[in-house]
Amino acid sequence: MFSYEVLNSLNDLEMLVYNYVLEHKEEIKYMTIRELAEGVHVSTSTIVRFCKKLGCEGYSEFKVKFKMYLKEEKKKQPETDLNEIRNFFETFRTTQYQESMEAVAGELKKAEHLIFLGIGTSGILGKYGARYFSNLGKYSQYIEDPYYPIVGDMGKTAVIALSVSGETEQVIMMAGRFKEHKCRLISITNKGASTLGKMSDHNLNYYVSERMVEDEYNITTQVPVVFLLESLGKRLS
Repeated sequence: MFSYEVLNSLNDLEMLVYNYVLEHKEEIKYMTIRELAEGVHVSTSTIVRFCKKLGCEGYSEFKVKFKMYLKEEKKKQPETDLNEIRNFFETFRTTQYQESMEAVAGELKKAEHLIFLGIGTSGILGKYGARYFSNLGKYSQYIEDPYYPIVGDMGKTAVIALSVSGETEQVIMMAGRFKEHKCRLISITNKGASTLGKMSDHNLNYYVSERMVEDEYNITTQVPVVFLLESLGKRLS
């Protein structure tokens, strides 16, 4: 129901509807279109456009399809993680995604120097990415200090910023400073409609379910990120 192509077509307001729907799965089944619009703080016309992009004539049809979608999800629950990864790989094989990969690989080939940015789990993957690309002969480094000094024109540098949400304040701040110094910015995020994704020259996203522990620790699978980093590296080698 929520394919890569559909999610990629949503504008900012429609993405708010999508996030709200996933966060209130059970309530949505009983909500009117006005109640949903009030909950998301958008107009009912935005809800209708959202429904049409999902292939529904209107909100009523969306609710029927969404109930069916939830039933299917419950049946697949034991294999949820495997299904998410499988869906990502199916998306990765699409022509649209391959074109994005080639565009990013082109930027990395032109760059004389690569810098990886990330905090927390994304930071660990940034360190891995820097080492992996260096092993392939493309000198790379990793920076996690948001106050790291950046001096002069860095137009021959490409920055790869990693963030699950695309809203990590420190990463956005670092990425912005590198852009000011004429670096090309590539981001890998879970969703394209994020601050980091929008400010990037190129964004790769993977759309898996975000999972938190105690509303503080992000345990969203990072298998797609490792795969994307290695796939880009192999295109360079």
